Amino acid sequence: MALTRRALGGLTIGGSAAAALSACGGGDGDGGGSGATELTWAIASSWDSWNLNTLNGNNSYCNQALTPMNPMGQTGFDFDPDANVVFDDALLAGEPELVSEEPMQIRYTLNENAQWSDGEPVRVEDFIFQWYSMSGNEEHANQEKAAPASIDWGSKVASIEQEDDGTILVTYIEGYIDPEWQYIDMVYLPSHLAEAEGFDWQNDPEAMGDAIQWFDKTAPTVGLGPFVPTDAKVGEYVVYEINENYQGSVTPTIEKLTVQVVEGTDAIVTELRQGSIAGAWATEYNEQELAKLEEDQTLENLVYEGSVWQHFDCNTNNEFLSDIELRRAVFTAIDVQDINDKVYPETGVERKGNHFFRPNSGYYTDYMGDAGLGLGDPDTARQILTDAGYTWDSDDKLLTPDGDQVVFNVRYAEGDVVRTTAAELAQSYLAAIGIDLELVAIPDGELSPVLQGADFDLVIFGWSGNAAFTVAPGQYFRSDSGSNFGKYSNPEADEAIDMVRSTYDIDEAAEFTNAVGEIVGPEAYTLPIFDEPQATVYNTNLVEGITANGYSQSGPIWNVREWKLK
Repeated sequence: MALTRRALGGLTIGGSAAAALSACGGGDGDGGGSGATELTWAIASSWDSWNLNTLNGNNSYCNQALTPMNPMGQTGFDFDPDANVVFDDALLAGEPELVSEEPMQIRYTLNENAQWSDGEPVRVEDFIFQWYSMSGNEEHANQEKAAPASIDWGSKVASIEQEDDGTILVTYIEGYIDPEWQYIDMVYLPSHLAEAEGFDWQNDPEAMGDAIQWFDKTAPTVGLGPFVPTDAKVGEYVVYEINENYQGSVTPTIEKLTVQVVEGTDAIVTELRQGSIAGAWATEYNEQELAKLEEDQTLENLVYEGSVWQHFDCNTNNEFLSDIELRRAVFTAIDVQDINDKVYPETGVERKGNHFFRPNSGYYTDYMGDAGLGLGDPDTARQILTDAGYTWDSDDKLLTPDGDQVVFNVRYAEGDVVRTTAAELAQSYLAAIGIDLELVAIPDGELSPVLQGADFDLVIFGWSGNAAFTVAPGQYFRSDSGSNFGKYSNPEADEAIDMVRSTYDIDEAAEFTNAVGEIVGPEAYTLPIFDEPQATVYNTNLVEGITANGYSQSGPIWNVREWKLK
């Protein structure tokens, strides 16, 4: 599924793409012939926050857990399996409209009945609350409390106001351009709840920071999506029932939906075979475990190219990895294709040489391979080190130009077979150039604090994305990005990142995006490994309407409003 102009240009208003294509659209029914009314869906790992806008809450598992209660794609849009953008008709009455290019202005026309699950109407204040949460502006919110996952969008907004006809007009700062202006944050959190809790968030930055933290720590009770939570425990489960005030065109039929954590693919397969869950997005693709599902014809295993890509990142503040030449040598020695062949011997996964595009994209260029990184060449790695003044002792241990032995760690998710194997292989590759690499596992649920605290030297983890690409360069590599966990900083890269959104032409934006990669790639901060194959597994006797979606960060649960029990 290549990322193309056609795919990116596909715009749909509806409960989902399926709703737009079918008159019934998952529509009204009794939940299936069996009379079943309840379903349990598994999430492969835990989470420790309720607010997706924050650094702590911005992760795939929290996103999945909250998808049933939130606007489509969490802020009002998502991508279908063909990379067409779909806008949530529970929120919008039509597609967003670009009404001005200078300054950039976007108009949103609300569904005249758009309302939260408690019956309160969607307001312009809800748009403003999202803006203040993500602006990075101390005048809007105490930034230590807000801890936004990204300020790329919010920092560029100049104003949000409601026009006389009820439409919402978002005006951006002079000179700002976004070629993907359709795919921009809209509404996520109910601002009226913050006011009910006594937070004067519009007038007091401290109160706004407190409101953000309140949403971060408080289990949700009100949403805009097809379901509303009735019980929840952070990192463990959310129990949903149908949102009786839902205004979308697709009427959900599952009367009770439980989303709960089942750690790891092996446990997911076991629970699925025992019938205790209806299905899951097995984000850790484990060939051996998934093969067990072939023994039962009622169990479906949808394998597809997903939205998660794995990579090694360096902590550029580490006493050794602060040296770019050492980083280049490390990434030169690591053999990415060998990792792929060993962790996926049956699937056949291609080495990834680009941070932003998949190998089958028309925009893909292998600038990492061109730089000799990830190709497993210890001889060249040793030459890089020699040229930089490094030496080796009598035991072939690498020494800095000052004579210190080079030792650092690699961190990876405990229990994740793929990441553990990749880390162990990295240890062997670096041993070949005289580096002692210490293996230090990350306990389940602690990835976010490890990344935010830069509690790693080398780390392997995954980014989850979608069909849009112009936000990614800033999130990954901009010196002031909260998601730049290894503290990479290069003024030339920052300037190149600014160019990505200097045009309304999507092809030109893609060229600028690859230009960023041409700069950051050879500096050996992030080494792409592969676009991780994904598996959506489910019991066909229990539920129908499941689709594999490699372009949504919600994975298969992206169209949960259309699911039916059997």
